[in-house]
Amino acid sequence: MSDDAPDRDDATEEPTPKRLDKAREEGHVAVSREATSLAVLVAAMLAAFLSLPATGAPLLAALRGLLAQAHARSPSSALAEVAWLGLLALLPVAGAVAVAAVGATLLQSGGAVSAKGMVPRLSKLSPLAGLKRIFGKEGVFELGRTLVKLGVVGLALWFSFGAPELLQSMLHRPPAALLEVARGQAAALVGAAVGAFALLAAADLFWVRLQHRRQLRMTRQELREELKESEGDPHRKGQMRKLRDALRRGRMLAQVPKAAVVITNPTHYAVALAYREGSQAAPKVVAKGVDEVAARIREAAKAAGVPLVSNPPLARALHRLDLDAEIPPEHFQAVAEIIAFVWRARRRVLGPEA
Repeated sequence: MSDDAPDRDDATEEPTPKRLDKAREEGHVAVSREATSLAVLVAAMLAAFLSLPATGAPLLAALRGLLAQAHARSPSSALAEVAWLGLLALLPVAGAVAVAAVGATLLQSGGAVSAKGMVPRLSKLSPLAGLKRIFGKEGVFELGRTLVKLGVVGLALWFSFGAPELLQSMLHRPPAALLEVARGQAAALVGAAVGAFALLAAADLFWVRLQHRRQLRMTRQELREELKESEGDPHRKGQMRKLRDALRRGRMLAQVPKAAVVITNPTHYAVALAYREGSQAAPKVVAKGVDEVAARIREAAKAAGVPLVSNPPLARALHRLDLDAEIPPEHFQAVAEIIAFVWRARRRVLGPEA
């Protein structure tokens, strides 16, 4: 996580999953340096324990040969051989350290990899910003963390070593037993060091994750803005809904001239029915509306010469149907009587051929 993230008193809301994902994409993740150091320490000790007995023997033999034949060999060739064997001895340890460092970091970050953190920032190059980090609240906190870490590790080593008692006991041991004492004491020191680092790593990991979430906290305004981005701006959604309604009404009003009849309330409801004898099983609703839309349907019907029939109960019942839906059987008789009445009226006006 970025160390220079500003503290905001008004950021009181927990970060949303979207904000956490965005932070991961930008490389802002909770990574504990102490946990990584612990993994490096354990990997280095295991690699040294497993590999140094095999790789260290040739190195010791080469050193003995160099000392025994120092007068017969050129210093450059002898040193090159020793350096090469030393490199071979340290290579497994260095490889284990590199793998442990990368693995511990990826494990803490959940596999998040981002190049944004490697982009140079001018604020990091500012001497004033550097002094602020060193002598400010952040620098004092880091100094305190370092002192606590040294204190915990020092105390663990001191109590595991038991210096006064150990020195007194070693004075009364034969020389052959000193090597065994030294080996056991080294193992105790290593165990104490690893235990202290493990305790520090657990505490630091908890603290780093707590600070990470605290720095990603959001204000109520940021929550509202994110909600708008994820679900859409309500104002924009309202405009789009109005546009869709207008287009739907335009398509619907274009079907009114093709209707056989428009059944009205007479003022609040209007339902236009289309029916072609012989090609349709039942009339279907091609336009419907209330109030303003109903008035526009009536105007379109009058302009196209489509008959208007007032039947409030039937108009309200048909208005519940979907557009392009055929009327249900319970309304067949009422609609058939209206359409038959309209056709008879038209034939009286236009003649039998209409």
